[in-house]
Amino acid sequence: MIPRSFDMAAVPRRSTGPRKALSLVLGLVTALVAAWPAFRAVAQEGVLPQEGYIAGVVRSASGPEAGVWVIAETDDLPTKLTKIVVTDDEGRFVLPQLPMVNYHVWVRGYGLRDSKKQYLRPGDHNVVLEVEPAATPAEAAKVYPADYWLSLLEPPKEEEFPAAGGSGRGLAVQSQAQWIDVLKLGCNFCHQIGNAATRSFDHWSDEFKAQEGLTNATSVQLWERRLRTGPRGTEMYARLGWMGPERSLEVFADWTDRIAAGELPPAPPRPQGMERNVVITMWDWGTPTSYMHDEITTDKRNPTVNANGPVYAVSSGHGKITVLDPLTHITHEIVIPTRQDPTQMSTRFPPPIAASPFWGMAHHWGKEQPSDPHNPMMDGKGRLWLTSAIRAPANPAWCRAGSSNKFAQYFPISNAGRHVSYYDPKTGEFTLIDTCFTTHHLQFAYDEDETLWLNPLISEGYLGWINTRLFDETGDEQAAQGWCPLVIDTNGDGKITKPWNEPGRPFDPSRDTRIGGQVYGVQPSPAPGEEDVVWASLTDFPGYLVRLTRGENPPETCLTELYRVPEPGFGPRGLDVDRNGVVWTSLAGSSHMASFDRRQCTVLNGPETHDGGHCEAGWKLYRTDGPTLKGTDVPADFQYYNWVDLWNASGLGENVPWTPGGNSDALLMLDPETGEWRKFRVPYPLGFYQRLLDGRIDDPNAGWKGRGLWANYGTHLVWHIEGGPGTKPKMVKFQFRPDPLAH
Repeated sequence: MIPRSFDMAAVPRRSTGPRKALSLVLGLVTALVAAWPAFRAVAQEGVLPQEGYIAGVVRSASGPEAGVWVIAETDDLPTKLTKIVVTDDEGRFVLPQLPMVNYHVWVRGYGLRDSKKQYLRPGDHNVVLEVEPAATPAEAAKVYPADYWLSLLEPPKEEEFPAAGGSGRGLAVQSQAQWIDVLKLGCNFCHQIGNAATRSFDHWSDEFKAQEGLTNATSVQLWERRLRTGPRGTEMYARLGWMGPERSLEVFADWTDRIAAGELPPAPPRPQGMERNVVITMWDWGTPTSYMHDEITTDKRNPTVNANGPVYAVSSGHGKITVLDPLTHITHEIVIPTRQDPTQMSTRFPPPIAASPFWGMAHHWGKEQPSDPHNPMMDGKGRLWLTSAIRAPANPAWCRAGSSNKFAQYFPISNAGRHVSYYDPKTGEFTLIDTCFTTHHLQFAYDEDETLWLNPLISEGYLGWINTRLFDETGDEQAAQGWCPLVIDTNGDGKITKPWNEPGRPFDPSRDTRIGGQVYGVQPSPAPGEEDVVWASLTDFPGYLVRLTRGENPPETCLTELYRVPEPGFGPRGLDVDRNGVVWTSLAGSSHMASFDRRQCTVLNGPETHDGGHCEAGWKLYRTDGPTLKGTDVPADFQYYNWVDLWNASGLGENVPWTPGGNSDALLMLDPETGEWRKFRVPYPLGFYQRLLDGRIDDPNAGWKGRGLWANYGTHLVWHIEGGPGTKPKMVKFQFRPDPLAH
């Protein structure tokens, strides 16, 4: 019988030499990967893994503890597995669907000290987990989400900015809203702000400070040095220049000084109501230096594709696909090839310009494999489509001016920094597709051609596509692709004609108008009759949505519409479209979820549409409800992308909008009828920073067990996650029970 309390530190361990240990590990990994097909076949038949549950109650001296998390971890599987649930009103819990191995089980909750770990197995159904209150408010605050700590940061006041007549004191943007927009979309888009690694300098050792000449440095000097640190130092310092170095460094220094002096954020509420029904399952995957971008589990248009199958992500800095089989708990990586010799290709990840207190001058990303994948999507055949670089950026002649290609004749493109590839799990082979246009995000349309739409993330103002049906039939990458510049019918004649107004030039109402700006998200419409409609977001302040229809003879028949985000919203990033054709976009800057219904517009073209401000009636804004930045009404949370649950993959309803809480360690669900938010937090390890969600239905007849949402720890800086250097990224599955005790 396994004891209820067990101290693993007391177990003697046999010492193994580093070479022998490495050999053993590599041998085990090789054996597991080799055995994977057979092992998985057995698992699918229900023999492995055997499952059970652990149940009990959480108590303190005050009685049962409601709304706290019970966490079970095991290293007895091929990769580390963690299961997390929330206690009900009476402090009871059930940890379901546990493979029959050993677990350390413990409790985390707001206002509590993390409990001691008990050593348990499935089948232990009368467990009592004892907890104690945190000794001090400061101890309690250690497990608060990053946005609560970031809410202590006080941006420059509105009157300091040039738009309000202020002197600016070096502020490079015009308004407080723009400053916050750069803080979030320029800094927060890489990692959390407010976590332990960003709100203090405690991890900067005296030796490191001495090495860098910072022994007696002021907080302003420490912040100036921090923003030149490590693998993202070049980009961080550039963002500081956008914000205005002098005043912005004072803001950051004041924030960390007040925290060092003992200032604490308000306490978050514990999970309530349906927030207690969540079951979180988490697997380690990747490496301690992976920069893991978006995950994918199924075809967005049909969430039963790849049911119970492996899930995938891309390790952007390492040029790999990361794979997890959730049935066998086996994970591995696959190198993404390039068409050109990778040693002849450059990387967008430069070496560090200043040493990291964690890694020194290590160059983590890009140098080993420059394919630079960004975003995966799955098609109806279960193939994994990627945006990845297959060659150097300079385009071939057929993409440029003077080409016979009709798209190049209409809108030539000189460079493409990233292209397209797909991986077929059935064959284990990659197919590489050269594109004239740069790619970033990708989404499949709901048409017969299974058109794959792609956005460039550069200020060229276009959208591209691949007719995947045609490519499958012919293998002709040139014939299967096309692209359109984003041009508005501002002269109101119902068509686009050259010459048009170019971006940044004076507006002539007798001409049509081409849009510049950074095209970020892309999403085809699933609404009936809109098979040729695609939406995109522009991040140029205050932010815009664009709607493109190709027409019968693109590129000449491509028509674009522009819609500006209304105040007080700003900073769109991701977007999705529900089955009614309503667009939902996460306003990462102002921390709203916004919806836009084009059916409410009375004007669609003509001169008044050139700045996008002609249809405020189509917009609705829903601000998130977390703590706000000091002195403002802007929440400190960050919504990277957003997702609409078209097919009820969550079990909580169709057409429900979701968005990640990048600073709040949570997935956020919006009830559009009431405007209320539900937060499903990941309390451990702190640092759940996610980008794009996915939802899969493994068995539509299995209730909550057959459905789930998926997200991953997508921070650039894995070592910011609780546990520090050596911690691996995590793949996270969310399931939603009818009550906290369902199993």
